[in-house]
Amino acid sequence: MKKTSTHLADGRELIYYDLRDDTVRTAPDRRPLDAVATTAEIRRDPLLGDSVAIASHRQGRTYHPPADQCPLCPSTPARPTEIPDTSYDVVVFENRFPSLAGDAGRCEVVCFTSDHTASFRDLTEEQAGLVLEAWTDRTAELSHRTGVQQVFCFENRGAEIGVTLGHPHGQIYAYPFVTPRTALALRSLAAHKAATGGRNLFDDVLADERAGPRVVLDAEHWVAFVPYAAHWPYEAHLHPKRRVPDLLGLDAAARAEFPGVYLELLKRFDRLFDQDGTPTPYIAAWHQAPFAPLDAYDGVARDDFALHLELFTIRRTSGKLKFLAGSESGMSVFINDVPPEAAAERLREVAS
Repeated sequence: MKKTSTHLADGRELIYYDLRDDTVRTAPDRRPLDAVATTAEIRRDPLLGDSVAIASHRQGRTYHPPADQCPLCPSTPARPTEIPDTSYDVVVFENRFPSLAGDAGRCEVVCFTSDHTASFRDLTEEQAGLVLEAWTDRTAELSHRTGVQQVFCFENRGAEIGVTLGHPHGQIYAYPFVTPRTALALRSLAAHKAATGGRNLFDDVLADERAGPRVVLDAEHWVAFVPYAAHWPYEAHLHPKRRVPDLLGLDAAARAEFPGVYLELLKRFDRLFDQDGTPTPYIAAWHQAPFAPLDAYDGVARDDFALHLELFTIRRTSGKLKFLAGSESGMSVFINDVPPEAAAERLREVAS
């Protein structure tokens, strides 16, 4: 992998990740851009104790442009884009319309390929491996930024999810706080450790799932399963079998195997609803240990957290979506229409 860092015309950072070591990146951004102005602000809810990002400038972000106006495609002499060069492998750049900015964090866009018509599942294993390297590198870099407490790499796919750009891409958020979801997991880790004389909750959950009926993919270094209390109709958690706290902790063997395992899992999700003729909308989310001190979680060390990828779709059956209505949105109590065991069986049926 070769990494080349440069800047766009408005000062935002852009990084090329190339498969070939001899690739040279010198194309400048020739657009007449003004400096980015953001209104990102973090406000804490005094009742729930969680944080909300207020980002009114995002109302003006690019919204479903036609393919020939895509800002994530490579530049051409006639149409400059967010990526100055005429081709690329993987690119990461600062979001022009960030939810988090300055002291309130940082948001980055990850372009998986220059092919506008592709999806992550269409990447080769070599290309998917390069995306993994980019995720890892950005996690390392962002973790050292002042104020960053957690790094979140994720992909939203599909208009049903709310994606406003059709080009295959994901995002990385560097939060200035520990997210509510992670805080809940850390509290559960602490309680389980205290109640069991030091046992690790992630290890116990993984052992239980590997021995049960919900495993959908079992490789040498990775295992994917539908969790016992799945929130979503079709949801899979992908864990490395050796517990590590973040992407930086993966060893060479796990890194080498990940692309094939993940691509297979994505292809199975697309096969769930083949009769629709449309790709399955999904969210893919990497859960990593915070880089913040964990003093608030009695007895929990950073290495107690287990890196894992959560993949789920909001589609519950062909042509029907799972909406977060009263119970889910109002009280955070999910109601799942598909038994996790049935979902696991279906994901095994659609294996390659």
